[in-house]
Amino acid sequence: MTTHSNAAAEATTPVPPEAQLMQILGGCFQSQAVYVAAKLGIADLLKDRPLPVAELARQTSTHERTLYRVLRCLASLGIFRETDGKVFELTAQAELLISDHPGSMRDAAIFLCEPWHWSVYGEMLYSVTTGKVAWERVHGKEVFPYFQEHPAEYEIFNRAMTSFSTNTLPAIVEAYTFSGVKKLADIAGGHGMLLSGFLKANPQLEGLLFDLPQVIEGAPALLKKEGVADRVELKTGDFFESVPGGADAYMMKFIIHDWDDDRALKILRNIHQALPSDGRLLLVEMVVPAGNEPHFSKIQDLEMLLSPGGLERTPDEYGDLLARAGFELRRIIPTKSPLSIVEAFKGTASGISAADLHR
Repeated sequence: MTTHSNAAAEATTPVPPEAQLMQILGGCFQSQAVYVAAKLGIADLLKDRPLPVAELARQTSTHERTLYRVLRCLASLGIFRETDGKVFELTAQAELLISDHPGSMRDAAIFLCEPWHWSVYGEMLYSVTTGKVAWERVHGKEVFPYFQEHPAEYEIFNRAMTSFSTNTLPAIVEAYTFSGVKKLADIAGGHGMLLSGFLKANPQLEGLLFDLPQVIEGAPALLKKEGVADRVELKTGDFFESVPGGADAYMMKFIIHDWDDDRALKILRNIHQALPSDGRLLLVEMVVPAGNEPHFSKIQDLEMLLSPGGLERTPDEYGDLLARAGFELRRIIPTKSPLSIVEAFKGTASGISAADLHR
């Protein structure tokens, strides 16, 4: 009885501010522990049955006592569960680290915490002090030129982006109806995961997938797997130079947030030029809400600051940016995910307030 009373009391007792801050400061250790488990494929090894740490260490060629300490930490966070005899089993969170799980986040965990990426986070003070991009300080060049020279790292990045798309795809597709649209162009659409989702949900749509040549090389396999290959036209090029015409709706997901305003405007103006007079633009992005409420966009914004040098934007910032590119921002459509769909048409954005954007 005493045990239950103490547990109830602990559940209702406010956490002291110093304990809250210490928990935040410990986030770096937690992230790296998830990375270690993801990199070693621990969840894959536990997919069929629980295993003792000695067996996990043997199968991963790691130091048993050290691996145990990492897994013990993760179990305290709800990622894995430890039972008697130092045996570990999966939890709902741990299942998301299984390679072939439908909502797998393993690739995302690896991408965010690989040493070549993790080292960039240690230079936040440099970015804040100078206004410059930490990635360039660490690696000597911008992020995407770096990836062009490091194909293994670029593959990790692309797999992570695909996993992000897979996890948010249902919410995005459910949130938007393409009435009156015949052809949808996905600009910098990777292998076409998001485009495939929209095509499957809208049988009347044809698709156009545009990206760099080395990215488009991987698209046919995915499009075939999704059953939409015969409805998608593939195009290659550089969106800073031009984008192909021929579609009446253009979409970009997680692209505009990569770039500062000047370069974002160049991309948007190229799309504006390709759009027909009644065409529409859809930006699938995290939109930063006002106030102090927690929202993942405010964390993701720091990744944009440090790596590509872009930013997550508020409704007003999107309205201003799109107006400068010749678009009228009609509405921002929330989804059942941290992402929103920013919808714009050719025109001007004068007279539209931030409140109007959320109708």
